[in-house]
Amino acid sequence: MQETAPHRFHIILNANSGTVLATGITVEALEALCAEAGLNAEVDGDVDIPLNERLKRAVDGGAEVIVAAGGDGTITALAGALAGTERAMGILPLGTVNALAKDLGIPLEVKSAIAALATGVPRRIDVGEVNERVFLHKVVIGVIPSLAAAREHIRGQGTWASKFAFMRFLVHRLSRARRMAVAINPEDGAEHIVRAKAVAVACNEYEQGLGKVFSRQNLDGGRLTIYTLTSLTIGDFVRLASGMVLGTWQDAPALSIESSAGVTIRSRRKLLKVMFDGEVETLHSPLRFQIRPRALTVLVPAGPEESQEGAAA
Repeated sequence: MQETAPHRFHIILNANSGTVLATGITVEALEALCAEAGLNAEVDGDVDIPLNERLKRAVDGGAEVIVAAGGDGTITALAGALAGTERAMGILPLGTVNALAKDLGIPLEVKSAIAALATGVPRRIDVGEVNERVFLHKVVIGVIPSLAAAREHIRGQGTWASKFAFMRFLVHRLSRARRMAVAINPEDGAEHIVRAKAVAVACNEYEQGLGKVFSRQNLDGGRLTIYTLTSLTIGDFVRLASGMVLGTWQDAPALSIESSAGVTIRSRRKLLKVMFDGEVETLHSPLRFQIRPRALTVLVPAGPEESQEGAAA
């Protein structure tokens, strides 16, 4: 018989995530929605305590499922605490991108996501690791992190002036960005030196298809995928973006793709600015990547057969 969702939940609410800021959802509102769905849930919304301390408190608390109620950064932080353990992670997607939630088919509307937790089933997925830090989607170096930092700076302003300012910055940054020289040493391949505008290392691979933008179906393939962009002019950017919508982005002439169980990326720079699952951070070079196969248990919506089994039980 298929396992059913454990019955004790500890929810870590990030009050600064995109959807929380937009909707104003509170601890009390979240508790009420959980009670309505029949969840035995404790909600931690204490923003005065550092996230790492809240994660430790949750892990020490003993709940069968610890839930990240926030954006991709909150989800990645919780995954780092739970990877390699038997504890399950739940997701309430309250961020701007909600990348992993989309990959797992988790509803993006809060009430529906809570209902999915109540009937969810465990699924084991891979996690990536760079310099001993867990990531779930991708780590990017090069020009992309500076673009992401600029976009994050104007997020929430929502004015035409801010959007125009970002577009001006985008054109200026892409036109002036220099290629960086890095050595890419895959675990099961030969080391090679590339001059690139951006290099991304993803946990498994992104699909190519109509409307599939940074979408993954295979989350337990046990491989890292390395994407290298040797050119990223404004024209390349437009072609790549349109190719993602049309399902042809992997055919871009400036893009090369390779796969490995692990890879080391070296640069002459001691510190590298990276986009780490959507968050801009600084990491020490070299960057040593590994994949940890099926290291994380995530609660996902039950399929039709699983739902019928649960109803029969």
